[in-house]
Amino acid sequence: MSAGLNTGDSAWLMVSTAMVLLMTPGLAFFYGGMVRSKNMLTMLYMSFISISLVTILWFLYGYGMAFGKDLGDVGLLGWGDWRLGHVPPDALQGRIPEQIYACFQLTFAIITVALISGSIAGRARFGPWILFVVAWVTLVYVPVAHWVFDSSGWLNEWGVMDFAGGLVVELSSGISGLAMALVLGKGVEFRRKEGPRPGNIPFVLLGLGLLWFGWFGFNAGSALSDGAVATRAFVSTMIAGCAGMLTWRLLEWFRTRRLTKLGSTSGALAGLVAITPSCAYVSVEGAFAIGVIAAAVCTYAVELKLVAGYDDTLDVTGIHGAGGIVGVVSLGFLATGWDVGKPGLFYGGSASVLGKQVVAVLAVGAYAFVVTYVIGKIIDRLFRMRMTDEEQALGTDAAFAED
Repeated sequence: MSAGLNTGDSAWLMVSTAMVLLMTPGLAFFYGGMVRSKNMLTMLYMSFISISLVTILWFLYGYGMAFGKDLGDVGLLGWGDWRLGHVPPDALQGRIPEQIYACFQLTFAIITVALISGSIAGRARFGPWILFVVAWVTLVYVPVAHWVFDSSGWLNEWGVMDFAGGLVVELSSGISGLAMALVLGKGVEFRRKEGPRPGNIPFVLLGLGLLWFGWFGFNAGSALSDGAVATRAFVSTMIAGCAGMLTWRLLEWFRTRRLTKLGSTSGALAGLVAITPSCAYVSVEGAFAIGVIAAAVCTYAVELKLVAGYDDTLDVTGIHGAGGIVGVVSLGFLATGWDVGKPGLFYGGSASVLGKQVVAVLAVGAYAFVVTYVIGKIIDRLFRMRMTDEEQALGTDAAFAED
């Protein structure tokens, strides 16, 4: 046994890694059930192909660029060993094997890019999607992960709080989804103002269950130990998800006098998204408040596309983008300063804590939007990522074998 190795922490991180990996199949079922049956197979496989693509990229160069020694000591990008194969199994990252730490971070990268597929569901060709995954992970995810998650990243050194990926995962995917929705334009159904027709509600519920299960590994696993911080993150995750689900249902009833199964899943997802950056920093009451606020904000954010006229098909921007902002900014008010992080305004903290959280949202959001928009435009121009109206009417599954 290596000196300094904590077997309990290592075991917990291995379990957490498997749990987070399961979130991507969960997302596949969640998205697959939400689209029309003619697009279901494509949506499922857009998530599954991300697993293999991102894994190879991560071990070739992604991990080294995200968590390697900082290039130029400016906090923008890592410059580590390009092949993780050079890292022996007994090398440690703190008290856990570095290879397991790398795998844990890999699962975050996988689901982040898979989330973006929901914004362009039903109108993106599968072949160009593969190219998009490679380019986006390299040019957007890896730098942002270095900024926030690595100790030498500029946002990390500045003191920005993001425990499990509100900026890196939720905001970057939500804003990137908006950029891709603008690149590919409105789908046929959106232009006809046809409402969503989920092809398989049980798939949606199954997907939510798998996502929720994996979220405990996502948040509590980010403690990198099985102690009190992980416990706090675990409990906060449960409370925020439930608070979001119930809040969405109440608002739905007050506004429309009816309750929907999709509304319940959206509310739970909004709460889980918002608690991701804040799970270890807030109290039980804070977690409840974040779940309620996130659901309330996201109920209106998902309708913004109807006002602004952009086709965010499965509400990636409205839930992950808006929910991520709620979670990150709320830390400026609700962070307790217990054990980790700094206190927010409600706990005697400085206004600078809130200011840094807001600046981080603006910086990551702007970077993700601009770079994603450019990536999308280039791929669409060179390889025709957007499907024609006729192809969309036929369904993406019909063209799946041709890509």
